[in-house]
Amino acid sequence: MSVEVRRCASADELVGALRPIWHFFGSVPEGEAVERFSRVLEVERMHAAWEDGRIVGGAGAFTFELTVPGGTVPAAGVTVVGVLPTHRRRGVLRTMMREQLDDVHRRGEPVAILWASEEPIYTRFGYGLASLSGAIELPRLRTDFRSDFEGRGRVRLVDDSEALDRFPPVYERVRAVTPGMFVRSREWWQVRRLWDQELSRGGGGGVMVRALLEVDGRDAGYALYRLHPRWEAGSPAGHVEVIEAVGDSPQATAEVWRFVLDMDWVASVKAGLLPVDTPLMHLLDRPRQLHLTVGDGLWLRLVDVEAALAARTYRVGAPVVIEVADAFCPWNAGTYVVGPDGARRTGAEPELLVTAETLGAVYLGGSTFGQLARALRVSERTAGAVARADALFATDRAPWCPEIF
Repeated sequence: MSVEVRRCASADELVGALRPIWHFFGSVPEGEAVERFSRVLEVERMHAAWEDGRIVGGAGAFTFELTVPGGTVPAAGVTVVGVLPTHRRRGVLRTMMREQLDDVHRRGEPVAILWASEEPIYTRFGYGLASLSGAIELPRLRTDFRSDFEGRGRVRLVDDSEALDRFPPVYERVRAVTPGMFVRSREWWQVRRLWDQELSRGGGGGVMVRALLEVDGRDAGYALYRLHPRWEAGSPAGHVEVIEAVGDSPQATAEVWRFVLDMDWVASVKAGLLPVDTPLMHLLDRPRQLHLTVGDGLWLRLVDVEAALAARTYRVGAPVVIEVADAFCPWNAGTYVVGPDGARRTGAEPELLVTAETLGAVYLGGSTFGQLARALRVSERTAGAVARADALFATDRAPWCPEIF
């Protein structure tokens, strides 16, 4: 039988399209989990693959507003992509990606973003590694800061209701200046970020704790964390898991981290999904003790190259002409001139040759043209063009997405 891919038309079809990805987590979509998920994923943004009247695959997309250098851009947050093991290696995923990206293009969303379950899967469809993500495991007794740190605020624990009112404005101030972060609706905070689902408490973890930092009478930071208590021979051997720690200034960020690093009755502090330029490397007296590891973070696909390039800003410098090859979204193929005043299509001779995947990797500032040229991913036709492109695309901070969607 042939497989047909189309958008879901009802809540029941949405549930059916979630089943393939739920399968790989050892469960089925039902109850409160589905109800909450459907509040932030529109039915028509879920594609289902059908065979003989049954759904065998699904691919969804959240409607996001993504921060890019100097601005924001509408983005599709690709999620819950899965194909039943009975239908692997039959082109189902490729067909769903085709339909989904065509739909994203029709909607006028210049970029699509995702977290990759397996890295090679999405490079085939033009997604590039746009940001890196850090993880730490720090012994509790090795958390001293380098300088004499003096906190100026106070931290207090708050309930879910107060967190819902007080945390979003702090996040929004950080989001506005950090490429890779996306606007969170109130609904998103309720059913995604602050929802303390049982599934997330793996390994004996406790409830999610919500801590608010106030500095000079205003909300300046917050932390979401979970305690994993354990004792050995009468001494604490567990850890505190930092889910998200955000401060709207260097002082506030340091104070939020000082709070979680000073946690009693734990042997270590663990955190993932950190920006790779985390200030902890320079705050701590013993940065080696962080045991910082780095992996892939956000993957990004330019669905409309001209609109995406025009949506971000560039540094002062000489323009550069870039030719983009894009087999999966052929409407992007062409040559573009990028300069301090923006980007547009051009008929000029190209100075750099890149693929859509490569352009996705440099778009937020997570990689440079120079890095990718050294990896044989950029072809320089005109001497000095790589350096000019890097000067234009340079950013002040590494892109960061603090949650997996």
